[in-house]
Amino acid sequence: MIQKRPMHNRSFYPGDLKRQVEDFLSGFEPPDEPVDLVGGVVPHAGWMFSGRVAAKVWRTLAERRRPRSVILFGAVHNPSVEVNAIYPEGSWETPLGDVEVDAELAALILNAVSALAAADPDAHRGEHSIEVQMPFIKALLPGVKVVPIAVSPHHQPVQLGDLIAHATKGLPVIAVGSSDLTHYGEDRFAFAPRGTGPAAHEWMKSNDQRVILLAERLLAEEIPPEVAAHHNACGPGALAAVTAFARARGSEGGIVLEHTTSHEVVPEASFTAGVGYAGMVF
Repeated sequence: MIQKRPMHNRSFYPGDLKRQVEDFLSGFEPPDEPVDLVGGVVPHAGWMFSGRVAAKVWRTLAERRRPRSVILFGAVHNPSVEVNAIYPEGSWETPLGDVEVDAELAALILNAVSALAAADPDAHRGEHSIEVQMPFIKALLPGVKVVPIAVSPHHQPVQLGDLIAHATKGLPVIAVGSSDLTHYGEDRFAFAPRGTGPAAHEWMKSNDQRVILLAERLLAEEIPPEVAAHHNACGPGALAAVTAFARARGSEGGIVLEHTTSHEVVPEASFTAGVGYAGMVF
């Protein structure tokens, strides 16, 4: 049995995490509608940049839907991970305590998507897109189990999300996809088609909106080609999978709780680089 997935990216969420979650949610009230939720989208940058956005999604899901388990569709930043990879058993370490993997649910999913995914805990080694969500789950959904899945944008993510939705129909589970949006800046990301300054920042946000709108409208198939053409998400596979999952579960669309950028959270004198973050529920 896999005992534990150790923390690898603690620099993404340093400090007193319980206090930070409280601060992130200060003054926030989840929307009254819709009452029934099937999933969401969260960013995964360092908590100082994206934590407030992610916390709002997790709080809304916790209040509106109390699942037994969360299926976590994660971005893949390691190019050597080419196949969708499920973490099948054990637990994930966090500073707030371990989060247990739902081994029974993972086995059910593996059986349903055996042509599209494999049990591969090593694919999650060093990856932060799912790891930074675990303390939020521990803090806001205590006792809830997880099934982490690293999703490649090149290995049928839409079909993956759709199959998992049907395989888990009737079970008390939700799905959450983890992705940041446009990574803008010549020096940091080699992507700055509009130069620098306020107009470039506005263009960056509009570039984010292109892919946000596809998720809102449940157009899962259009997400990977959109991102390939416009470089507006680092987790297109995760976005496509969770959007397909939500659609198969009867969602009528996504609701954006917040859309911001690292430049808006921690402004620089003149905009030269930034990353977009959106929090959404289905």
